[in-house]
Amino acid sequence: MHQPSPPFDAQAARRLREGLGMTPGHVAYGLRAQYGLLVAPDLVVAWERGFALPSEQELTALAGVLWCAPADLIAAASTLREHRVAQGLPADELARRVGVSASAYQKMEDEGRWRGSERQTAALAEVLGLGPRELVTATGGDGALAETLRDATTTRWQAYVKPTVKLVPLPKRVVESALQQLHTEYHGKMTAISSWGTAGTTGDEGRAYLEDISARFWAAVGP
Repeated sequence: MHQPSPPFDAQAARRLREGLGMTPGHVAYGLRAQYGLLVAPDLVVAWERGFALPSEQELTALAGVLWCAPADLIAAASTLREHRVAQGLPADELARRVGVSASAYQKMEDEGRWRGSERQTAALAEVLGLGPRELVTATGGDGALAETLRDATTTRWQAYVKPTVKLVPLPKRVVESALQQLHTEYHGKMTAISSWGTAGTTGDEGRAYLEDISARFWAAVGP
């Protein structure tokens, strides 16, 4: 299966190269001499101009040549694979450290859906250095979380504390406080709109609030 390239930060690559006083030719030589990669200087230039993207292997090697971490060459990691590459970890090594088989991990990474146990998920977060929000996104849980938050906000929030805790690695008390805040804000807004006699806009206001519910939740739980 062809793996998509990570979100390469072309400007960072050029900035790091120039900071070391290297030319594209120097980089190409380093890739060949140190890592056995036959990369022409023109391809290095194409990477830096955004005309081409390095593969996972090339990106890791480029980081070595430029004396930086792979994460310094990734614009914004969000998926499991992107976070793994940012840490410079081969898939089988991450699988071993998390406690799953290499084949099982690779399948979850390819599908973009994590199915590890609670212990394995905690290990994943530790190895990749992921905070709660990054972990939920990387493991493919954003959709389920948004749906749960919308239900909690529009109905009885207390019934959704446990389902939310299963989705996010946060203490129960933190989740309770956030859900109560969202519920209060939403219903307060709806009550205010109705009292102003502008019932025609109530649906739009409510939808706008709920569309941004995940961001509101993360703002409520704090950093």
